[in-house]
Amino acid sequence: MRTMPAGEFKAKCLAVMAEVNSTGQPVLVTKRGKPLARVVPSEEQKPKESPESIFGCLRHMGVITGDIVSSEFTDKEWDRMFDEKWDRLEKGPTE
Repeated sequence: MRTMPAGEFKAKCLAVMAEVNSTGQPVLVTKRGKPLARVVPSEEQKPKESPESIFGCLRHMGVITGDIVSSEFTDKEWDRMFDEKWDRLEKGPTE
């Protein structure tokens, strides 16, 4: 690993970063002989297996088959089911 004093790094910062990016070799920046920072090449962000957010975590896991907007019941069937449920609620619990 190449070592460089902080003053020299400050003067050649952009060139050093370009070199690290192209060669892949990290550079250790020192101040008065003691390690201060390490410049390393960045790794390209690969898509993670688990998403960072809960939104979209199940994408590509489902398949839409058919019409998802219209109902499978007719208006009359909906009315009948609603009336049956309403009648049960009005009568209350049966003993």
